Amino acid sequence: MARLAEFREGRLTRRKTIVVSALGASQTLAWASSYYLPAVLGGPIAAGLGVPISVFFAIFSAVLLLQAAFGPYVGTLIDRHGGRGVLTVSNLVIAAGLAMLALAQSIAGLIAAWALLGIGMTMGLYDAAFAALTRLYGREARASITGITLLAGFASTIGWPASAWFEHAFGWREACLIWGAVNLFVAMPLNWFLIPPAPAVPPGVAAKRDMREVEPPRGAMPILAFYFCMTAFVTGALQAHLLRFLEMAGASAAAAIIAGTLVGPAQVAARLCEFGLMRTLHPVWSARIAAMLHPIGAGLLGLLGPAGIAAFAVAYGAGNGMITIARGTLPLAIFGPAGYGLRTGLLSVPGRLSVAAAPFLFGLLLDRVGVFAVLLTVGLNLAAFASLWLLRLKPAARVAAAVSD
Repeated sequence: MARLAEFREGRLTRRKTIVVSALGASQTLAWASSYYLPAVLGGPIAAGLGVPISVFFAIFSAVLLLQAAFGPYVGTLIDRHGGRGVLTVSNLVIAAGLAMLALAQSIAGLIAAWALLGIGMTMGLYDAAFAALTRLYGREARASITGITLLAGFASTIGWPASAWFEHAFGWREACLIWGAVNLFVAMPLNWFLIPPAPAVPPGVAAKRDMREVEPPRGAMPILAFYFCMTAFVTGALQAHLLRFLEMAGASAAAAIIAGTLVGPAQVAARLCEFGLMRTLHPVWSARIAAMLHPIGAGLLGLLGPAGIAAFAVAYGAGNGMITIARGTLPLAIFGPAGYGLRTGLLSVPGRLSVAAAPFLFGLLLDRVGVFAVLLTVGLNLAAFASLWLLRLKPAARVAAAVSD
């Protein structure tokens, strides 16, 4: 019996490893071909269509509002039916959006393409993947959530150079078509064939079980919403403008790209630390540390000047990597797995509104004050750090978080 139990446990572990690997790979490709696209192709697309770069980022920001509108609905779908179908269709929607972007001839085509891409990102990026894993594994999803972020942490490291090479070798329209084909013929099969169907769990039973296990602290929802809103603005602003900001801080174009490629490894290193050293701690501690890393990096940049560019990129990447995990693990640890998709969808609404506004607003601020625009992002992260100290975690929540590991 003991050997049989060990065999079953080993087979379950292998299956989970396959699922995490498949999701990590598909998430890497989805992020690289959608959210990370404007940082490299925004300029060439705007120039090719004859629109100002500020208009391009205004459209990009506006269509991201679709994520706020559709996020709770997508989360509810995954709560009910699992994430396999939603994630698979997301690759089809992203590919269609990229094809429309490649064929765009005017602002109208640009808006339509990014509207479709916004829907695809809502269905296929981290929030949906986290909900899919929670629907499959319940409280044990924390390690799997960290696992897919470890792999997808290389999305910018892969996506930015690849997009730059595609654009240089073939042109921005062909680059969009190549990324669309990657979604159709690589990411979509990974999601469909390697993610198992979700088990049938009676929602009422799950809800009652979680009520016994977890008693959320008072005000947890608005506190988490505030934290994710503040940090999301910083993430959205720097993901869209990091290379431009680094050049304003004194880096050459080549040095900015090299420093930008450090973001991915820094994210992965921080997530490895979270997975190893901090896995026994409540996720709120990881979230607090994460919020402070960007201000520390900005301080080093201010002290060292251009010599601190790499340190800034690493600190930003590490903090962003841990915040991404917190988006999945904090709600799970505090509220439990029942209704996870809907709850995280609701929690993400302020953050998605913030992300939608960030590229445009931070771009305008860069135009006006240059590198001093970073003071805004530093202040927002400090406010997020302070907000988490308002959480009064109860013993049941701490025990549940430990059990989930």
